Amino acid sequence: MKYRRLGKTNLEVSILGFGASPLGNVFDECTLEDAKRTVHYAIDHGVNFFDVSPFYGLTLAEERLGTALEGKRKDITLATKCGRYGLQEFDFSKERILKSIDESLTRLKTDYVDLFQLHDIEFVDKNQIIEEAIPTIQEIKKSGKARFIGITGLPVRYLAQIAREVELDTVLSWAHYNLLEDEINDELVPLSKEKGFGLMNAAPLMQRILSDAPLPEWHRSPDEVKAMQPILLDMCKNFGVSLSDVALRYAMDHPDIATTIVGMNKLEIIKQNVEAVDFEIPEMLLKEITALLAPFKNKMWFEGKPENNL
Repeated sequence: MKYRRLGKTNLEVSILGFGASPLGNVFDECTLEDAKRTVHYAIDHGVNFFDVSPFYGLTLAEERLGTALEGKRKDITLATKCGRYGLQEFDFSKERILKSIDESLTRLKTDYVDLFQLHDIEFVDKNQIIEEAIPTIQEIKKSGKARFIGITGLPVRYLAQIAREVELDTVLSWAHYNLLEDEINDELVPLSKEKGFGLMNAAPLMQRILSDAPLPEWHRSPDEVKAMQPILLDMCKNFGVSLSDVALRYAMDHPDIATTIVGMNKLEIIKQNVEAVDFEIPEMLLKEITALLAPFKNKMWFEGKPENNL
């Protein structure tokens, strides 16, 4: 495993991050035993960053991760979130955030998290994030229930806008650095260097487009982008490699992103992803993929309030 420093924190995190949302049956069914085996294999093979949220599986992912981490908590960096509790359920009030951290600590079976993040900040008014939510997680940091604090979301320019105005330890951007997207480079990468916050990337497989798994019905990418999956699979097959290995290794190679978070819930998935850390992308294949995807680059959908997606 390889590690990078997470911004100005003293945390050295694995370049492969464990996304725990699938432990909550977000993509497909898994059992508690699946969760335990996957988490334990990850830790045994150097993965030390675990990211979860009460939203994932409506608290099920946190519960399963907490159980799987019993006896191993000290070996890992644990991140969770607050503010989003359902598909359309958002509450960034001080009262709810203070309650949320205690609920998460109980489910995760720990008395602190290493990182506490505001989840999908684009769905509520900016003023509430700046004036209420940020001061509340700063208060939680001072209390010792969280060592560091950060924000997460989809619109990269909005994340950068907030990060310019407040002091944060981390920013987690999802779906904006992978074979189909590179907008994280426009503002967030240079800003992370300027301000010193740790930058994290999630969804390197673009919610399964860049893998051999079937796409979920709720996938919001344009049809023309989703249509690339079978073509990419055939291209990789011709080189005798896996599309997900190519996509994951491509994302992990970004030198300014501390960790790339990918969802996992089965032993065979974590084994493959760990092996991808040492995988080498055939140079000619990468050239062919880059040329194929050029017309479809950065065709991202929008989420949250329109004013937060300018």
